[in-house]
Amino acid sequence: MTDAPENAGDAATLSADLALIQRILPHRYPFLLVDKVRDIVPNTSAVGIKCITFNEPQFQGHFPGKPVFPGVQIVEALAQTSGVLVGVSMDLADKNLLVYFMGIDAVKFRRMVVPGDVLELHVSVKRGGGKVWKFEGRAMVEGELACECEFTAMMDLPKKSA
Repeated sequence: MTDAPENAGDAATLSADLALIQRILPHRYPFLLVDKVRDIVPNTSAVGIKCITFNEPQFQGHFPGKPVFPGVQIVEALAQTSGVLVGVSMDLADKNLLVYFMGIDAVKFRRMVVPGDVLELHVSVKRGGGKVWKFEGRAMVEGELACECEFTAMMDLPKKSA
């Protein structure tokens, strides 16, 4: 097992540290919502990790005195985990991958996520291999389901100018 970014397309790469995540995804603070990705099975599944801390900017207003991590950001974190899975699967580090939502279905929120929680972002491929991929996602906290959904995304690589 290796976290080495130079092994981004290698089947032996089973995890992605923050450096590799940033080489695959264009997101940056405060919108990069995945701290690491582990258990990567190329073209199949992965588990992202997001540590929820009180000093994140959304807690200033969501909600004062009762901080709750926004559900839409949980879904976004699942999508970012999927983007890393695709990036590793297709050797897309340093290729300026952009990932666009095309659809989000069957979203259910089961528990609040609060500062101090560690989100495990379980994603699995339902259909993929080209530009359009479909995923199942489940966000867990200490083995308890916080959110589940299905989503479709388009993987876009900017065209090289002539």
